[in-house]
Amino acid sequence: MPQHKFDTLVQDLKSRVLVEVAKDYWDGTLEEKRRYIPKIISPGPKSTMRCCIYKERAIVEDRVYLAMGGDKSNPNLLEVIEAACDQCPFNGMTVTDLCRGCLAHRCEKACRLGAISFGPDLRCIIDHDKCVNCGMCMKACQFGAIVNKKRPCEVACKIGAIHPRDDGITEIDDSKCVQCGQCSYACPFGAIMDKSFILKCIDILKGSEEGKNYDVHLIVAPSIAAQFTCAKIGQVVTGAYKLGFKYVDEAALGADMVAYNEAKDLEQEGSCTSSCCPAFAKYVEIGFPMLQDKVSKNLSPMAAIARAIKDKDPKAKTVFVGPCIAKKNEMFREDSAPFVDCVITFEELLALFDARDIILKELEEAPLDNASYFGRIFARSGGLSEAVEEALKEQGSSFEVKPVKCAGLDQCKLALNQMKAGRLQGNFIEGMACPGGCIGGPGCLTHEVRDAATIDKHGRESSASSIEEAINRRELDSALASNADLKK
Repeated sequence: MPQHKFDTLVQDLKSRVLVEVAKDYWDGTLEEKRRYIPKIISPGPKSTMRCCIYKERAIVEDRVYLAMGGDKSNPNLLEVIEAACDQCPFNGMTVTDLCRGCLAHRCEKACRLGAISFGPDLRCIIDHDKCVNCGMCMKACQFGAIVNKKRPCEVACKIGAIHPRDDGITEIDDSKCVQCGQCSYACPFGAIMDKSFILKCIDILKGSEEGKNYDVHLIVAPSIAAQFTCAKIGQVVTGAYKLGFKYVDEAALGADMVAYNEAKDLEQEGSCTSSCCPAFAKYVEIGFPMLQDKVSKNLSPMAAIARAIKDKDPKAKTVFVGPCIAKKNEMFREDSAPFVDCVITFEELLALFDARDIILKELEEAPLDNASYFGRIFARSGGLSEAVEEALKEQGSSFEVKPVKCAGLDQCKLALNQMKAGRLQGNFIEGMACPGGCIGGPGCLTHEVRDAATIDKHGRESSASSIEEAINRRELDSALASNADLKK
């Protein structure tokens, strides 16, 4: 029995592939067993979701390929599994059976492109060669008979980076894609999947076990509090130690550091945007290059805590785990690459536990208490803004934060357009690409419940009374460790 119940069968299938790949790679048998994985994973001929068991297995082969890192020549971390794409036959504005063939023809009057005509029964007909999906006819119809039908992946992508090719297969426009990954969870057939670095993570762990003279740190995103419903956080920490990680650190402490510095930047600049979400930062770069100077120059919490770890121990290896696909791209950025060695998702961490037969609920709890309440609430929308406001108070500043909280790229687009036009009703854009914040990330174990209350509860369990105390405690720990090393 699996130790975690996923929201969908797509997630379950992806997890099973990751587990088999991780298990065989850890044992050193992946190359010889790789061709057998599709037979192990695929359902029997009577339960296949495809036209035949052979197509099902071909799709699983592609999933195995992506679990092993995918196409290295393709810089986009998201790839379309063409054989899995259902070529959804949706084509924008669609007339439904609710059309009554009325005499008013308001839909025709609303269309300025002449895309609407009527059949002998006076029912509406839309010419898709002329239609631009503006939606005016849909608004005009009093029966609600016209709807905008799009593929689930297109609906999930708020910046228009996804469209069907001429043959119907979904295609990703790399010039627009910010790799937020929302399309990957939205596709009901799992036809869009992110490349995995789970093998790289295993290599790092195996290197430590083989005496290569480095310790491995697992940096956990604050959204972990709302993820492992099958176990307590302390049991997950113990599980990480059993995998071979020497230390488990909270990215929330990096968030404390970022909040403290971002507060100073905001007061100095007068207005700016956050820099914590790599998909949001990429969106500004692609869609709003004129506003790039407004993006905070601070590292993300992931990179900030990884840098602190390597300042203390240059030989250390750092692995970040969170709900974010864009973080995988961030580890290659010039400002983060020296500090972050590998990025995996919560789905991939669970696969590592399953591959090593580590049953979390059977483990004792280990402590995890590095960060403040404010660092931990970065995981949900509004948390970053609250942390910056708290940091200003702790610094004795009277500067007033007027945050514009954006969770989802559609909200980010609106706020950025307002900033561009000089009409923003605020001085700080908290930009997060995912709905609800990081707790809505595509690499989450559960998406159906975005539990902000659990994040707040986890925050209140911190023993640090302030952001400053959490940061100072880390600096004190580092100083004590340095002194201990000198005495050896």
